Amino acid sequence: MTKSLWTLALVASLAGSVQAQIRTPQASPMATVSQGIGLTKATVEYSRPALKGRKMFGDQVPYGKVWRTGANMATKLTLDDEMSVNGKAVPAGSYALFTIPGQNEWTIILNKNTKAFGAFDYKEAEDVLRFTVKPEKLSTPAEYFTVEFTDFTPTTANLAMRWENVQVKFQLKQDPDAQIMAQIDAEVSKPDAKPGVFSAAANYYYDTNRDLNKARAWADKVVEADKKYWTYFLRGKIAAKQGDCKTARADAEAGLKMAQEAGDDAYIKNHKGILATCK
Repeated sequence: MTKSLWTLALVASLAGSVQAQIRTPQASPMATVSQGIGLTKATVEYSRPALKGRKMFGDQVPYGKVWRTGANMATKLTLDDEMSVNGKAVPAGSYALFTIPGQNEWTIILNKNTKAFGAFDYKEAEDVLRFTVKPEKLSTPAEYFTVEFTDFTPTTANLAMRWENVQVKFQLKQDPDAQIMAQIDAEVSKPDAKPGVFSAAANYYYDTNRDLNKARAWADKVVEADKKYWTYFLRGKIAAKQGDCKTARADAEAGLKMAQEAGDDAYIKNHKGILATCK
């Protein structure tokens, strides 16, 4: 190799090395969003393309065809435990979240192939679940494709997807009642069960309108072990619900005084609420 050719090769090599080190923001950056639902968690991993002045649905994203639901790799939904998706039981695991957009109806698809780049390798035979939802029109256009969890309750959340002037969403649900009841049965029967166990069990029975006599017996144990304004409130609210206003008032008056001394406004309000119920 002549000196001039060697020099050109060196320059080309250095130029390629410099170019390889240049980093710019991704056109469709990755995002992850998670939400605790019931006793478990749902997570979505997806890429976020931008409109950049383009018309998307019915044009760049055709109606009636399977869409990767984002950019790059297909969007992935992971369920840490079995959950209900739009009313159907889906086992724990990871699923590709494909969609088929339409003007008046979208098809939501959970598919086994989480390694798919786009929808090129999509196979309907690998679907785990399919259902349809109605799209909603957004009042403010969304520049970037966005996935988020909305409309929370302790056991449900909606998974919402929006882009351009369209939003679609569906419900995820995990009802932990059977798991919680099994935990209660196991924990309260232990000879060394702590007051916190009885407090949690009593609260759950109170909140779910179960056997108030059991809840009251557990609350008695809590108050006997630790006379605090929050333990008096636990027993007082159960007693009030039972119609035992004598106990409810006594606990509320004792708890109110302690809460006022501690400056705990939330519990001051709670105890006053019991006193208002049991006038």
